[in-house]
Amino acid sequence: MFDSGVGGLTVLKALRRRLPKESTIYLGDTARVPYGTKSAEAVRRYSLSNANWLFQNDIKLLVVACNTASAVALPQLQERLPIPVIGVIEPGAKAAAKASKSGQIGVIGTPSTIESGAYQRAIGQLRPGSTVIARSCPLFVPLAEEGWTTGEVPLAVARHYLSSLVQSSIDTLVLGCTHYPLLRAVIAEALQNRLSLVDSAEATAEEVAALLRSRELLGGEAPVEHRYWVTDTPRLFTRVGSTFSAKQSSVQSR
Repeated sequence: MFDSGVGGLTVLKALRRRLPKESTIYLGDTARVPYGTKSAEAVRRYSLSNANWLFQNDIKLLVVACNTASAVALPQLQERLPIPVIGVIEPGAKAAAKASKSGQIGVIGTPSTIESGAYQRAIGQLRPGSTVIARSCPLFVPLAEEGWTTGEVPLAVARHYLSSLVQSSIDTLVLGCTHYPLLRAVIAEALQNRLSLVDSAEATAEEVAALLRSRELLGGEAPVEHRYWVTDTPRLFTRVGSTFSAKQSSVQSR
């Protein structure tokens, strides 16, 4: 599993809860975070580098635990690797299409994710006739990475980004970045607690479980190991990541 930083740990936490007998390797590309403001070409290059490194560790399945990378690099990763590769956009879109009563759905994400139109297309295919309103929130990722997840500063940023959604007709909002659940409380407050918030972590974990089961790849009785790697100093990753994920016994730099 890889993400640009700490956000993908929300997916890892759901995956470990759903599949407690599976060993995991998590790679946070902290040297190049955030992905959401980078060009699609750069994100594809970073993603291929991360995927190739993880594949050398004898993995049986890769989770792209980053909405930006899922939006712009998933087809290339699925073509290059001889193992299953799952992104987080399709599971998140499915959850949103199911949760919405009206078919009026909002999506917030990084500029790259929103500009790709990936969520808009996925939701439209899953729920024809739905309306999708998308907004980019570029400051949310650096706020989450720095641990600024509560208080007046993130709340002011959330109100700035989301004020137009409060007046819209949407009843469901997709947190279209794995970092955004860290800011769930201030996002909900900025939206006056009137929308159903959806993130893709649980849905992605279910999809992984179903795929492993269908291919008879579920873990057995072997000892379970969880390894964490980053591409920069692990200090900030360890501090921020420990606030919302399972305990990290050791984090290594590559």
